[in-house]
Amino acid sequence: MRHAVVVLMCLAAPAGAASAQSVIEPPPFTKTVNLSGPRFGLTALSTGVVDKLHERNIDVGPNISQFGWQFEKQFYSGESGVAAVNEWVVLLGGLDQGVALPSVSWLVGLRTREGAEFGVGPNITPAGVALAIAGGVTFRAGNLNVPMNVAVVPSKAGTRISVLTGFSMRRRP
Repeated sequence: MRHAVVVLMCLAAPAGAASAQSVIEPPPFTKTVNLSGPRFGLTALSTGVVDKLHERNIDVGPNISQFGWQFEKQFYSGESGVAAVNEWVVLLGGLDQGVALPSVSWLVGLRTREGAEFGVGPNITPAGVALAIAGGVTFRAGNLNVPMNVAVVPSKAGTRISVLTGFSMRRRP
């Protein structure tokens, strides 16, 4: 009986060693960059969104200003040049009309080495909750980054289209 156990252990050891070698190595540590910075622009509101805001005693025209901050982390993927992006965009809209409409979006997406970017995520405003879809390009000049983005936010009330820009300086996290 003891001999059978020893034989089984000897036979199992090489198989176990081989399977341990076939385990996938963990990925290397990711380099991250903080690209947070101010944002400003305009948002066009559909008639349905203007009406929805009016129901909540918020009176604005179909175009409102936007000012805020984008908190952004970029995760480099290595040689491919494609980076994952995670960003929170916090804005106050309508200041040009004497109203402060808060808006918060959480976007996740990708950016190419050339600066083309795309993201999607939830958006919350006084007009309701919706899914934001954004795209654009970031121009680079040394450490300065200048994003030019368009976001479309379709909702039950209507559609909002924002054009935003701003700047960021490359900083370590």
